[in-house]
Amino acid sequence: IETFIPMRREVVTLRDGHKSHEIVPAIHNLIFVHTTSGTMRELKPQLPIVQYLTHPVNGRNRPILVPEAQMQQFIRVSSSDDDRLLYFRPEELNLRRGTPVRIIGGPFDGVEGTFVKVQGVRNRRVVVQLQGLLAIAAEVHPDLIQVIEN
Repeated sequence: IETFIPMRREVVTLRDGHKSHEIVPAIHNLIFVHTTSGTMRELKPQLPIVQYLTHPVNGRNRPILVPEAQMQQFIRVSSSDDDRLLYFRPEELNLRRGTPVRIIGGPFDGVEGTFVKVQGVRNRRVVVQLQGLLAIAAEVHPDLIQVIEN
């Protein structure tokens, strides 16, 4: 079973007052798991502490499933060493006004997302969103951005 935990760098103050850069999980208590639903059903009784993130569908809570391509793009962006990555919950962004874009060249070549201005940040960012779950914003040079025509 493949797993993924998005990580980020954080400045942590140690007990002696010194500061240290540490790599910590970007989202507390979140692990992405790549497996079949049958395998998860078999393992779940052995791991009672593990819980699914769910969303309502027809009056029932269903586990959130992230499409393969969307997850791969999210992993590419969140695995970079860029200290300027920003993570957001869906309610923190209004992406309706954003333009769909594709990055051409650079470390995020081929990643698709939404071009937005993030409040409190000087430069515009490309946001890659896991629908209804999480979003990550990466600073990308404007020359590497191509508008996706519908």
